[in-house]
Amino acid sequence: MSAHSANEKAATLPIWRDPARWRTTSDVVAILIALSLPWSTSLVGIFGVVLLIVITPTLNLPVFWTLLKRPISAAPVALFVLALTGTLWSDAAWGARLYAVGPTAKLLVLPFLMYHFQFSTRGNWVLVAFLISCALLMLMSWLVLLHPELSLKPPDFAERGVFVKNYIDQSQEFTLCAVALAYPVVTLLREKRVAMALLLIAVALGFFANMVFVVVSRTAVVTVPILFAVFALLHLRWRSIALLMCAVVLLAVAAWFSSPHLRWTAETFTRDYRLYKEQNIPTSIGLRLEFWRKSLGFFSEAPVIGHGTGATRGLFERAATAVPNQASSEVIGNPHNQTLNVAVQWGLVGIVVLFGIWTLHLLLFRGDGLVSWVGLLVVVQNIFTSLFNSHIFDFHEGWMYVLGVGVAGGMVLKERSLNARRI
Repeated sequence: MSAHSANEKAATLPIWRDPARWRTTSDVVAILIALSLPWSTSLVGIFGVVLLIVITPTLNLPVFWTLLKRPISAAPVALFVLALTGTLWSDAAWGARLYAVGPTAKLLVLPFLMYHFQFSTRGNWVLVAFLISCALLMLMSWLVLLHPELSLKPPDFAERGVFVKNYIDQSQEFTLCAVALAYPVVTLLREKRVAMALLLIAVALGFFANMVFVVVSRTAVVTVPILFAVFALLHLRWRSIALLMCAVVLLAVAAWFSSPHLRWTAETFTRDYRLYKEQNIPTSIGLRLEFWRKSLGFFSEAPVIGHGTGATRGLFERAATAVPNQASSEVIGNPHNQTLNVAVQWGLVGIVVLFGIWTLHLLLFRGDGLVSWVGLLVVVQNIFTSLFNSHIFDFHEGWMYVLGVGVAGGMVLKERSLNARRI
């Protein structure tokens, strides 16, 4: 059938049967997810379901099945299946078991995003939409710092410079955007497009300034140098790396001496650790160390398939001491470490699947180009921040991973397919 005949046939189809319209709608919904992610959990959940609905009519089932069988898609689905199967040997109440399956369900969206953006021409729109949305949130953060009454958070839960959600999610977004901009900045400077490069530098510095002078999570403080090191090793020459290191050191020193808030955040590392070790006080770092210590014990009790989905909270309840207001008496269903969270519930089997997901997605983005860099950055950030949190299972950071890997992964697959046809 000629292209002209195909266009005539598409034009005669009713709207609800036109694949082109469904693909355009899918692009719009993906953009809406990117725009709403920094601001709302409810909208992301709604748009996520809508996305699956509008992509489904566009599926070429043999092509989709081929993608689904590829390890980059099969591994995330396997983690969901493992969570669902793990309910069978858990001793938690069925409500807790099914609730614990929920955080893995978002991974089912990944194959659909990868499939769709193999054919879409608007993948970059989604990435830009997320950047713009985060930039607007950054400006709002400055306004909330000056006028705290503008915050949408209840007064009892208000945080410095936080308009919605919390400072951890906000820091994750700002870190991802700021470091991601390093690639286009370097590319633009090499192409002598100085004006655009300066604009992106200003945006990146805006994100960093907000984290330095307004609010920043300790996870971001630890991971920002790691992410820049990854960028430097992959995309800069040794002379440029040396210059970048000098610039980073100078900026870090200036930020340290000009920002009491940053100094206070850094000093809490040693303060929290000391209070935990000497007095068993439930500080942020102390609680993490306590959770990790107990989780390793739980893992050693059932190292192969774990205690089952949703069993974590019950294990902590039984291990808690009777003394109130102590780190050892805290009960939680999330040990604040992605690997331990998986290990306690599904043992070595879960760890293999989790590390398989990360490894496969790192390899997916081993090429050059902005899209590969963004996808790689999303995965690397998730790996390192998951040392201190369960960021695949957390709603916000988990959706950052699904959206980033899904969109960028589809675009990378599309580029490789086009390159293979040219050979």
